Amino acid sequence: MSVEHYQHLIVGLCEAVGLPDAETALARSAIEVEGFEVLLGYYDNDPEAMYLNFTFGSVTSGRSLRVYRLMLEANLSLYAQDQAQLGLDADSGVVLLVVRVPMLDGVDGPYLADTINHYIEHGRYWRENILLAEDEMFESLSLGEYTWMRA
Repeated sequence: MSVEHYQHLIVGLCEAVGLPDAETALARSAIEVEGFEVLLGYYDNDPEAMYLNFTFGSVTSGRSLRVYRLMLEANLSLYAQDQAQLGLDADSGVVLLVVRVPMLDGVDGPYLADTINHYIEHGRYWRENILLAEDEMFESLSLGEYTWMRA
């Protein structure tokens, strides 16, 4: 695969979701979907795949260790099966979900749109139930009173 194939996929994604300016998406390597920034990446050291980086939000002070534990649990039990993992942006401390998408024959604009929508649901869950949750709800989650979403 090549950077040209990656660019073709981004143009197809923009067409599938009705974004009129694919050139801006390509230039920024990012789109915004329902309030979530999604960074679009292609790297020469992994030419067979593209990457979707979802920005979920910041960790509230005082919750860091418990949120990091939940992120590790999610990586082991949920995201390991679909080439995705939660992490932190080293500069800002923002929670990111990185998804590796192999650029295979069946991957096209509508497939990318479906994949992005799927992980936006995960982002909503993390934002509403973990990152921005009221203290009482967060305490329940951090004590293990939860069920993980299906990947």
